[in-house]
Amino acid sequence: MGNAVMVQGCGSNVGKSVLVAGLCRAALRRGISVAPFKPQNMSNNAAVTQDGGEIGRAQALQAQACGLDAVTDMNPVLLKPESDTGAQVIVQGKRIATVKARAYAGLKPQLMGAVLDSFERLKSAYDLIIVEGAGSPAEINLRAHDIANMGFARAADVPVLLVGDIDRGGVIAQIVGTMAVLDADDAAMVAGFIINKFRGDPGLFTQGYQQIEARSGWRGYGVLPWFSDAMYLPAEDALDLGSGAAPGGVKIACLVFSRIANFDDLDPLKAEPGVDLVMVRPGQPIPGDAQLVILPGSKSTCADLAFLRAQGWDIDLAAHIRRGGHVLGICGGYQMLGRILHDPQGLEGQTGQMQGLGFLDVTTVMTADKRVERVQALQYSTGLEVAGYEIHIGRTTGADCARPYARTPSGNDGAVDSTGRIMGTYLHGLFASDGFRSAFLAHLGATTSGLKHAALVEETLNALADHLETHLDIAGVLSLAR
Repeated sequence: MGNAVMVQGCGSNVGKSVLVAGLCRAALRRGISVAPFKPQNMSNNAAVTQDGGEIGRAQALQAQACGLDAVTDMNPVLLKPESDTGAQVIVQGKRIATVKARAYAGLKPQLMGAVLDSFERLKSAYDLIIVEGAGSPAEINLRAHDIANMGFARAADVPVLLVGDIDRGGVIAQIVGTMAVLDADDAAMVAGFIINKFRGDPGLFTQGYQQIEARSGWRGYGVLPWFSDAMYLPAEDALDLGSGAAPGGVKIACLVFSRIANFDDLDPLKAEPGVDLVMVRPGQPIPGDAQLVILPGSKSTCADLAFLRAQGWDIDLAAHIRRGGHVLGICGGYQMLGRILHDPQGLEGQTGQMQGLGFLDVTTVMTADKRVERVQALQYSTGLEVAGYEIHIGRTTGADCARPYARTPSGNDGAVDSTGRIMGTYLHGLFASDGFRSAFLAHLGATTSGLKHAALVEETLNALADHLETHLDIAGVLSLAR
């Protein structure tokens, strides 16, 4: 059986996911058989695994850092928010329910068994498991039946490293305050801490670092400077979504829905030097000089269609199309482009139907069966092979489907209008296929760079591991595992 160490944070978005990816790659380069694990994740950015399920995108990246293909055991519980109070619950890759937050609290005790089963399978297969917590163990109001942080650490007897984010300020209080609110048995699981996202001269924080050690009694394992190349790695949190600044490049605008999903579709575009990617946030207009507008995936298509209209983006889209602009809808965005969205079972909330934007002559019916699979396809307009994946409910039919976007082993996918400028597809991950991305952007007038996106991600993971080796006591961290 392998050993394990767990990385928990003093809050959300402190850099746990990237730190775990870097530790995984550092361990792999030392010849250690290593795998990632996150007991419970909350994200609408999901990846399809080799065993046909879905997990958080961060765990798929961490698997890549380990030199592995992702499997569902790496993230046995995934919560995909569909509203402010409810989420879809994915257990070991499969959807089991959609529940409100209060109901999920009652469900958690039943999920610890699945979490520990997945963890034990990984431990039996690898020498080292690097575990990522969720949120913060300082949320002691959620401690009862916890499966994500100290509840898991105690049940599986895994030592914990606590990560503080100095960029947001108050890092001394983050770490010492966490110690103050934990009960004694939980605090005893903490073996040390790391300071993350430092900007400037780390020597200026020496006294603060020593104060944390003195007040907490925990050992520090280093101060990690800001890693700017993290922008080339898939983000899991929509809060991390940023534009790709390339003034003078082909302008592509992407609408930031309230329940935007699988937004790592945009990463290869953001990395292209000839693309000016603009993330259009609530309250902002769609830029009038955009050549392409992307309607991305959504975890709640009908709600996000209403959200789109509330921003006035439907009016902007109509003007964009009149000017000869291109539109690409991916998954939920494709469904929105049609004439009707019909939800007879109330899978997204209320039963009934909703008028779509009407830019494609198609209709979508929401169905209970969920399509989750990796796909190799032929993209018709370029004639090129692409690799992607599907994660969606709903079936789409209509006259414009006679002009499909791509051909998959199971049949045609998507639809294109008669002008060829309005396109919809269920395929995520298309732009990671370098040849297709280059041809697609060339059609828009972009100067393509020959960027190899997969190689860029690999180079960034290696640079991240170098960064950790330079600034952290990696040998000490790995020696904590038991």
